[in-house]
Amino acid sequence: MVEVPSLDQSTPGASKEWAGKRAAVKEFVEQVVYPAEKQMAAQGADRKQVMKGLMQQAKDAGLWALGHPTEIGGQGMPFMDYVYVNEVVGRSELAMGALGTHSLQDSIMLHLYADEEWKARYLEPLVAGEVFPSFAMTEPNIASSDPTQIETKAELDGNHWVINGHKWFITGAMNAAYTTIMCRTDPDAPRHEQFTMIVVPTDAEGYEIVRDVKVMGEYHDHCELKFNNLRVPTANTLGERGQAFKIAQMRLGPGRIFHCMRWLGQAQRAFDLMCNRLNNRVAFGERLADKQLMQLHVFESAAQIQASRLLTLDAARKMDSGSDARIEIALIKVVGARMVHDVIDRAIQVHGAMGVTEDTPLEGMYRAARFARIYDGPDEVHIQSTARRILREYDKGRGWDFGERDLMAYEG
Repeated sequence: MVEVPSLDQSTPGASKEWAGKRAAVKEFVEQVVYPAEKQMAAQGADRKQVMKGLMQQAKDAGLWALGHPTEIGGQGMPFMDYVYVNEVVGRSELAMGALGTHSLQDSIMLHLYADEEWKARYLEPLVAGEVFPSFAMTEPNIASSDPTQIETKAELDGNHWVINGHKWFITGAMNAAYTTIMCRTDPDAPRHEQFTMIVVPTDAEGYEIVRDVKVMGEYHDHCELKFNNLRVPTANTLGERGQAFKIAQMRLGPGRIFHCMRWLGQAQRAFDLMCNRLNNRVAFGERLADKQLMQLHVFESAAQIQASRLLTLDAARKMDSGSDARIEIALIKVVGARMVHDVIDRAIQVHGAMGVTEDTPLEGMYRAARFARIYDGPDEVHIQSTARRILREYDKGRGWDFGERDLMAYEG
């Protein structure tokens, strides 16, 4: 069962209480963040300064760090309410940083597992948006869909870890204050107990940023890193030695829910652009909206968005109730990734040549949508593991009753 961190659960009426916050976040994203996208894209733009300005505006509006627990400086929004907020945050890639949602998974990891020294050093400034985190698991020379193959090693030398290895596609490392590295520390232990999380300051000797990897023609701070006899104290260990998989699962479970809700935000934005284009564009004497093939784009997109949305909310509800939601999370990861790609693709088609230019956000959204089928585990792995698990239940004579799983979650 995925362990969900406490997000300061409140009274049963919390959803109504936080509905206004969701509306305020949506307005902030549309009125403040959207215009900043063009500022960020402008040649010679000071991206750090633009982001700093957005963050301050979010703080002034009372919209900063909504989902972070109150005990570490956040606003303590309950998990299910925060899920809904992520749907509108997802409308813009910039909104995660602008609203302080980018650091939630890492701040929770520090809060639950870090040594007191590291909490004092990083936790408060992390939640405040004064420093940025990064997380290093993926490696270039192995299939990272199977993280038990990780080759980066950490060996004890007195009271220090000595780390050697190679990571890549490490988001945010270029501007991060620290990187949490998943290392092999106990090669003779059981398979899933061989790995440990270690917190490493990015200015440590032996920490090398090889390059910012260009992705589909653009730089997005997806870094390649090398660790060359990098020494850090054993106090930098995050959690218990050999417990990296447990910590990673705690991080990835809620993270996949949030990813899927943000994909829905991207899809909704593309859907809005598509429908407005259809109503306003004329070809061969009539609006595009009056053409049946164009109406098919609207129907298929609406159906995919709503199906994915209901699947995602169902998975979130199961997780929030304490149920084992691994199957539901795998389903939404695959279905959501396909959905966001398809909806954006149709929106581009409706816009014609404009859809692949910088005159709309669609071309950038399309690039990001292609990543969705790879990160957080490639779709093929989720498909295989889900099918195997369901088939095992039939092999045992139990079957798989989706309605029964619903009832279990409600009763939980």
